[in-house]
Amino acid sequence: MWSERRIERTGEGDYVVRLAEGERALLRRLPGELRSLLEEMPGDPRLRRLFPPAYEDAQDEAAYRELMGNELLEGRRQALQVLAETAEAERLTGEQAQAWLTALNDLRLVLGTRLEVTDESLLEGLAEDDPRAPELALYAYLSWLQEQLVEALSSELA
Repeated sequence: MWSERRIERTGEGDYVVRLAEGERALLRRLPGELRSLLEEMPGDPRLRRLFPPAYEDAQDEAAYRELMGNELLEGRRQALQVLAETAEAERLTGEQAQAWLTALNDLRLVLGTRLEVTDESLLEGLAEDDPRAPELALYAYLSWLQEQLVEALSSELA
């Protein structure tokens, strides 16, 4: 898709981030939108992929949600906050980069659920006048940025 590396691991162990202002503005705005959805509409079907069932048994699942639900939700909120607060940063710590990874994944999952994205349907056969085109382009961008981040994070394993 895009050939230029936007996120790379430095020799010091942090991550350099090269994003245009428009990309940074997007990364400042999107976390707030998802945080609002998490707070105002926790039962929204778009959020189902963020909190998949841990157990098949309904009672076990209910007990798990009661025990872990707030912790899972708070972890997502924290990651979204880090992304919004560090969208302007030229460098990220390892911890911040991990938070970005979580937040980008959550944004993609919610958007992909809303758009009913599948591997086969992402951009195949998309007409220029398709009303979903802007959101599908956003989904593709978030996917690409997440891939950049995964490659940067995994470079320390090589």
